[in-house]
Amino acid sequence: MHKTYSLRESRKPTAQEIQSPPPPAASTKSKFFGKGGLAYSLRKTTAGNVGPELSRKLSKLVKIEKNVMRSMEVASVEKKDAAKTLSLWGLENDDDVSDITDKLGVIIFEMAELDDQFVDRYDQYRLTMKSIRDIEGSVQPVRDRKDKITDKIAYMKYKDPHSQKIEILEQELVRCEAETLVAEAQLSNITRSKMKAAFNYQFDAMIEHSEKIALLAGYGKALLELLDDGPVTPGETRPTYDGYEASKQIIVDAEGALNEWTLDNAQVRPSLSFKEQEYTVEEVEDEEDEYENEPLNETVINPEDMTPVS
Repeated sequence: MHKTYSLRESRKPTAQEIQSPPPPAASTKSKFFGKGGLAYSLRKTTAGNVGPELSRKLSKLVKIEKNVMRSMEVASVEKKDAAKTLSLWGLENDDDVSDITDKLGVIIFEMAELDDQFVDRYDQYRLTMKSIRDIEGSVQPVRDRKDKITDKIAYMKYKDPHSQKIEILEQELVRCEAETLVAEAQLSNITRSKMKAAFNYQFDAMIEHSEKIALLAGYGKALLELLDDGPVTPGETRPTYDGYEASKQIIVDAEGALNEWTLDNAQVRPSLSFKEQEYTVEEVEDEEDEYENEPLNETVINPEDMTPVS
């Protein structure tokens, strides 16, 4: 929130930004080709057409999500421009309209800032899903090698059933099958853990974003209550506007509400029809803690380093 409580003056960092630095900017920002340009079209048309067969569907999802994020970034920039324009338009009106539009501009600009923060957190979800794609890509060669050996054995049995190479290939196939079992088990485990972590990132970001937007909308409506919209007759003068302190206090209260909001205080919670397991925010946070320190880009699986699982 603007510490000056006006879009007509420079913005200062909030207490929340000083105490809790935001996550790094999303990886989709400030690219050479710009937002929604050539890179956007290329990703949309080529997604899922290249790379290992096993990882193509997830690769397409990751690339589409990047386009989604770029679209949100464009909307955030436009919303900030709209907030500034609203404030400048109100400057030329009466005192009450001028003050209220300036404060509404602050509210709308802060909504755009929340959109930016949401994009940064949304990128954590995308990068985590991308790490699953990388693991899938490293498992594909193991599968391909097994299929190649199987085809070669079938060919040798057809061409020369008594060839000594058949026995050698069958031994190699046994080793390859063991490597495949290990790779498939690791892929299964990583897919579940990373998928759970990824969508926890996304849904927590959605909860925070939506509830903070709802808070700001409520304070925006409180600002509108200060505006006298009663009709006046020609020649009649409206009462002198005296809502400057009240409007400023509404912005101060909005800032405080945003800084004090935590996921534990979220108002919207699901109502499940079954009672086998109660949904709690604490359980979700515990699951996130297990993965938040893990690197998002997993090292690819090297079949030569694998050992069979018992």
